[in-house]
Amino acid sequence: MSRAEVSGPGGLEPVRGPVRPGGLLDVLRVASVVLDSRGRIALWSPQAEELFGYSAHEALGQYAARLMVDERHIELVGKLFADVMRTGRSWAGGFPILHKDGTTHVVEFRNMRLTDDNGDVFALGLAADQSTVRRLEQDVALSERIVKQSPIGLAVLDTELRFVSVNPALERINGVPVEEHLGRTLREVVPLLDADALESAYLRVLRTGEPLIDQSIVGRTPADPDEEHIWSLSVYRLEDALDNVLGVAISVVDITEPYRAGVEAENARRRLAVIADASTRIGTTLDLERTAAELADVAVPELADVAAVDLLDTVVEGRRSTLGPAEPAVLRALAVRAERGADAVRAADVPGTVARYAPDRLVTECVRTGEAVLVRQVRDEDLPRIARSPEAAALLARAGLHSYLAVPLIARGEVLGALDLKRTASHPAPFDDDDLLLARELAARAAVQIDNARWYQNARTTALTLQRSLLPTHPRVTNGLEVASRYQPAGATVEVGGDWFDVIPLDGGRTALVVGDVMGSGINAAATMGRLRTATNTLASLGLDPAVLLEHLDKTTSGLDHSIATCVYAVHDPLLRQCWIANAGHLPPVRVRPGRPPELLDLPTGVPLGVGGIPFATTAVDFEPGDELVFYTDGLVETRSHSLDERLDALLALLGGPARPLEEVCDLLLRELHHPDNHDDVALLIARVQELLP
Repeated sequence: MSRAEVSGPGGLEPVRGPVRPGGLLDVLRVASVVLDSRGRIALWSPQAEELFGYSAHEALGQYAARLMVDERHIELVGKLFADVMRTGRSWAGGFPILHKDGTTHVVEFRNMRLTDDNGDVFALGLAADQSTVRRLEQDVALSERIVKQSPIGLAVLDTELRFVSVNPALERINGVPVEEHLGRTLREVVPLLDADALESAYLRVLRTGEPLIDQSIVGRTPADPDEEHIWSLSVYRLEDALDNVLGVAISVVDITEPYRAGVEAENARRRLAVIADASTRIGTTLDLERTAAELADVAVPELADVAAVDLLDTVVEGRRSTLGPAEPAVLRALAVRAERGADAVRAADVPGTVARYAPDRLVTECVRTGEAVLVRQVRDEDLPRIARSPEAAALLARAGLHSYLAVPLIARGEVLGALDLKRTASHPAPFDDDDLLLARELAARAAVQIDNARWYQNARTTALTLQRSLLPTHPRVTNGLEVASRYQPAGATVEVGGDWFDVIPLDGGRTALVVGDVMGSGINAAATMGRLRTATNTLASLGLDPAVLLEHLDKTTSGLDHSIATCVYAVHDPLLRQCWIANAGHLPPVRVRPGRPPELLDLPTGVPLGVGGIPFATTAVDFEPGDELVFYTDGLVETRSHSLDERLDALLALLGGPARPLEEVCDLLLRELHHPDNHDDVALLIARVQELLP
C-alpha cells in the first residue's frame, strides 16, 4: 500500500510524506527536448535517447532538424519551428522522424515556446511514440465506451471509499444521478443498504488486494425502495503501473430475476422430490390410520411443523356427506405429526377421537367448499377460527402459530376430509403459493389412497362382522367337555370369511364338534359358511352318523353356486369314551393324551364338500378323560416358505409341551404358528374330556 493511502472512510488523514508518482507517463515514455532559438539541441532527456536512438553526447549542440528529420521534411519543420518561436502558439501533431538506426517512426509532438529570466527564447518539445499514444487512446476509448454502455453497474471509489466515477447502469440501479454520487460515500448515496458490511468488504480488498467475486447482497435502493433486490457484487483493488493503490472498482449485477427463477426451479424440484417421496411412502397398506399417518409424515417437516389428517365421520362410516352453510363439521382425527412443540400437538385432536367444528371454523369451510384455506399471517383474531376450542387456541398462541393452511382431501369427486397444516415459531417463513401448490398435490395423491383404504376398511368390517355374527358362542364346559376356541381374521378384506367352527349339544349327553373352511374368501365365502353351518346344525339334530351327515352336507354344498369346502365333523359320547369322526378333505385333528406324544389322527381324508358322488367314512377313536382333540383350519399351519410337514411337526411340538389351560393353548398356537405373511383366517377349536361325576 502506498504512502498516500488511507485506512478508511470518515475522519481519515492522509499519511504524511512525499507521494509516489503515477505510472502513466512511464507507460508513454515521454521524451523531452529543448532547442535554442536557432534550432540547436540544448537539453536531451534519457527518454529522447531511447526514442530517437542518439545519446546526449551525440545530440547536444546539433541542429535537431538535420539530426532527426528526413531531408524531404526539413523545410516544413523549419517553418513550424519558426511559427512557434515567433507567435508563441503551441503546435501538436504526429511527424515522421529518423531513428539513428535509419528507420522512420511517427512521433506524437507537443511543441511550445519557453522564455527564461534573461529573455532568451527556447522551444520545448515533448514527444512520444505515436503507436503507443494511439494504443493508449484506444484503450481509454474502449474502456469508456464499455463502462458507459455496459448493463453492469460499474463504479470507482477512491481510498476514502468515495465515489470517483459511476456509469449509467449503476445510476439506474441506485436511482441516484451520477453527479450525486461523486465525492460521497456509499452510506450517503444508498442508505437502505448495509453500508457497514459493504465498506468493511471494500476495506478488506484495499488492504489485501484479494478481489471479492460474485458476493450476493440483498437490499433496497432509491430506484425501488419497496422491493428487495438481489445483486451480485465484485470488488477489485485498482493500482497504477507503479503499484500505487488508487482505490477500488466495483461491479454490480442485478440478479433478482435469475435468482427468483432459480428459487422457483428449486421449489419445483423440491415439489417433485416430495411428491415422488409421497408416491412411495403413502398407501403402502390398505390400513386407513396408517395411510393417514404416512401423509402426515411426508408433510412434516418438509411442508409444515404440524400436520393433521382428519376425515368427515360420515365418510369414515361409508356415507356421503354434504354440509350446509350453518352445519358443523364432525371430523374424526386419524393422524397428527409435529416436528417439535408439545403445545401445538396438544391443540390438535387425538387420533381416533371425533370432534365437532363449528360452521365458522376454517377447516369446516375447507371441507364444505372443497377449497383450500390459506392464512399467510395468523393474527390473534384468527386463532378462534383455526382451533376447535378456546383452550386449543391458547395452546396454538403459545406455540407461536403464525401461518395456517387447510387443503381438502378429494377423491372421486367426494370431499373426504382435510389436511391441516401449521407453521409455528420454529418455521418462520409463512406459507406461500408454492406451498399451497405442493399441499394440493400431496392431498390429491393421498386422497385416492385414503379413499381406497376407507372402502377397504368398510368392506373388511362388513365381511368380518358377518363372519363373527355367524360364528357360534358356546359355554366353556358342555356335556363333559371343556372347550376353547379362537377365530383369527385374515389381514385383507378379500380373505375374510371362509373358516368356521361349531360346538353342538346332542341328545344323550353327546356333543358334536365341527371345524370347516369354505374355499374362497370375502363376503360370499362368509355367506356360504353361514349356510353350511346352519345345515350342519340341522343335520346334527337328527343324530346322523358323521359320514352320513357329511354326505347330506355335500349335496347342500353342491347347490351353493359350485362352492367347495373342507370339514371335520366329530361326535363325542362321554359314556362310551369315544369320538366318531368323519373328514371331508380337511387337515386331520390332533389328539393329545397325558403322558404320550401328540398325534395326528389317521383318518380317511375324503373329498371336499361340493365335489359330490364319493362316500365318506366314519372312524371311531378313543377319547378318555384328560384327552384333548385339536381341530384347526389350514391358515394356522400353512405358509409360503415352509412345507406342510414342517408346520405340522411344529404344531405337534407345541402341543407336546407342559399342560396348560385350554385358553392359553389357543393363544400359544396362534402366537407361534400364525405367520404375518399368511394371509388367511384361522379357526381353532380344542376340546378336553373331563371326568364324569358319579
